[in-house]
Amino acid sequence: MKQFEIPTFYKSEFIGPIKNYRKALDPRKRDFTPTIVDFGSLKITLARHFGFCYGVENAIEIAYKAIEENQCKNIYMLSQMIHNPVVNQDLQDRGLSFILDTEGNQLTPWEKVTSKDIVIIPAFGTTLEIEKHLKSKGIETHQYNTTCPFVEKVWKMANKLGTDDYSIIIHGKFKHEETQATFSHSSAESKSVVIKDIDEARVIGDMILGQRSKDEFYSRFEGRYSKGFNIESDLLKVGVINQTTMLASETHEISEYFKSVMIEKYGEPSLKDHFADTRDTLCYATNDNQQSTYELLNEKADIAIVVGGYNSSNTSHLADLCATKFKTYFVNGPNELLDNKTIRHFDYASKSHQTTKDYLPLKDKINVVVTSGASCPDSVIESVIDKLLSFYPSDLDKSTALKNAGVTG
Repeated sequence: MKQFEIPTFYKSEFIGPIKNYRKALDPRKRDFTPTIVDFGSLKITLARHFGFCYGVENAIEIAYKAIEENQCKNIYMLSQMIHNPVVNQDLQDRGLSFILDTEGNQLTPWEKVTSKDIVIIPAFGTTLEIEKHLKSKGIETHQYNTTCPFVEKVWKMANKLGTDDYSIIIHGKFKHEETQATFSHSSAESKSVVIKDIDEARVIGDMILGQRSKDEFYSRFEGRYSKGFNIESDLLKVGVINQTTMLASETHEISEYFKSVMIEKYGEPSLKDHFADTRDTLCYATNDNQQSTYELLNEKADIAIVVGGYNSSNTSHLADLCATKFKTYFVNGPNELLDNKTIRHFDYASKSHQTTKDYLPLKDKINVVVTSGASCPDSVIESVIDKLLSFYPSDLDKSTALKNAGVTG
């Protein structure tokens, strides 16, 4: 796999050796068991896979290259390049500005952006409408387009489905930049609708089976279906794609559900005429991180700390998985661990910050599960571990603890 040039301050002298060691032992990534580093009074159970993925490293390399190569120009990012506050803040500190926020609200008026400026397409991609608008302003975006290749893979699947005359059901969070981009590209290929979960899938399934009225579709999914969508003619053939950071198990459940609906309505011999087997369109990193988190659930631990941007979809799913077994705290960095008594964290379901007292158990030895999303720098993970270590003095330094864990090189 290609090696990217990313700033050294995103790397970690503690995390790097662990990843390199595990990769050397398991190059085909068949072992998802965690790495356990024991400091004595504190044991860290670290997920097998976490942190920057291919798409994120590609985006970071391109963005910093754009800044280096265009120091006398205005440089804009359409929206946050990735959902991580550390990375986005550093880019802003270097002079880069955002045109839109994550909700699509205007931060920089389009009138200020000219053909002399540099505009970077974020890793999530962008809509065809924005691409057209940039082109109309004479802005070239190909050189600094950081769209993740795995997002583009989903768009190619949408193209194939449209070519084969299937309507497209997108499993995703409609306001997320990636889903907005995918919906735009998908709608250009075929009739499309975005659903957020299995419950909404069942609503559409009932409509396919004639058990709900079409009026409910247009009210329930208002703003989330493509222009001219007709449920009587556009749900005869369907295929499922997704936002690449959704839970794989949920996308699989939705896909299997629509498969069963088409079998019920048309019979299994006619299934291929009504349901497209798209397989899973999640990216490899999302799959690896989720599988690694499932392995964490086999461990015994006192708490779990999940690190990443609070608007990071893939990180929120890791937090949800961890919470099925452990008391879990979703933080964006070490500053959220206020001290050994108090932690500030984020509840993704309610989109609210919370403060919890006595989050660390009163024990002589505790075990903390640690993982992060695909947009979190390794240096931030290490700084969170350092903060925990400051609460539990140990005779072991990090180098010795790594050697005791079998990490060499």
